[in-house]
Amino acid sequence: MRRTALAALCLAAATAAGLTGCLPGQDKADSKPKGPFPGLSGAEIADRAMKATTGASSLRMKGEVADDESKGTIRLDMALDKKGECAGTMGMGGQGKADLIKTGNTVYMKYDEAFLRAQSEGESRADTDAAVSLLAGKWAKMAVKGQDAKDIAGFCDLDSVLGGAGDADSDATRGKNTTVDGVPAIVLHEKEGKDRYTLYVATEGRPYLLKVDSSAGAEEPVHLSFSDFEKPVPARKPAGKIVDLDALGG
Repeated sequence: MRRTALAALCLAAATAAGLTGCLPGQDKADSKPKGPFPGLSGAEIADRAMKATTGASSLRMKGEVADDESKGTIRLDMALDKKGECAGTMGMGGQGKADLIKTGNTVYMKYDEAFLRAQSEGESRADTDAAVSLLAGKWAKMAVKGQDAKDIAGFCDLDSVLGGAGDADSDATRGKNTTVDGVPAIVLHEKEGKDRYTLYVATEGRPYLLKVDSSAGAEEPVHLSFSDFEKPVPARKPAGKIVDLDALGG
């Protein structure tokens, strides 16, 4: 799950997950000022969108991205900020889901049974059943000091997730005007090799990236929406009993 959120957008420079940028290039800007972003090329609009999005102190991302490690798909709905706070859910290839909260120096997780059994592949049935009995449907916590907790905490840091997304060249071309969840937007078309990506950029207020979709059959499929820019992340310690994984580990 170390894949960064913008991994498949081909808009990011190399980050901790090892990403590549887009092919350079520009389409011609409109010769007459008309519509949103008058006189700007698609590449210039994409550049503004990346700067606005990476400049946000917090946001929510929801959708699906390819995962290099598992060769599967991560489904996520996560709010996160640049303070390293996050709250949301994620699942791997339809094999259950996990709720995740990171606040301060503690990571809280709640796994369903399907997720635990999928992640216990290779373990004995007895050990798997024990893990399910202990953790399924219950909140657990870890201090951000072990490697597993650090990896999760890194995913919760918006700066780490967005990486160098604002620095890469773009070959985006302008498309039609539309709306995304009621927000006026312009469509941009990106490419990386044989893969094609459709980007939706807000045309009112700051030019945030609102949505990204890859073409059918893309090598690294991505379907992500972005919202709740600059809103507080609802990252709070869960109520009730919490299993202390650090204490169990001894």
